[in-house]
Amino acid sequence: QVQLVESGGGLVQAGGSLRLSCAGSGLTFSSNAMAWFRRAPGKEREFVAAINRIGSSTDYADSVKGRFTISRDNAKNTLYLQMNSLKPEDTAVYYCAAAPTNYAGSYSALYRYWGQGTQVTVSS
Repeated sequence: QVQLVESGGGLVQAGGSLRLSCAGSGLTFSSNAMAWFRRAPGKEREFVAAINRIGSSTDYADSVKGRFTISRDNAKNTLYLQMNSLKPEDTAVYYCAAAPTNYAGSYSALYRYWGQGTQVTVSS
């Protein structure tokens, strides 16, 4: 049974930082492209960042480029999202997702497995 478990969310002031983690189990983590998506209150789910199997290629939504960094540690079966210079508009539930391919980018339909999400709240 595949599980993706996010952690690291919380309440932070604008300008602050958080580091999200996503621990995978029940899958060959290194065989999956990974990504972070988010859903803000009253909005559709949106792409945040993606990374290929070995971590050599990444992509970001324009809204987070230069502030967020996606990375992975395949030895630990863990995906990360370092979030700096947080803004109130970054408030959302953040989800990690896994796709059984080398790279899936922002195409949510390619992601087969999803975590339950972790809440990030940025106060102004």
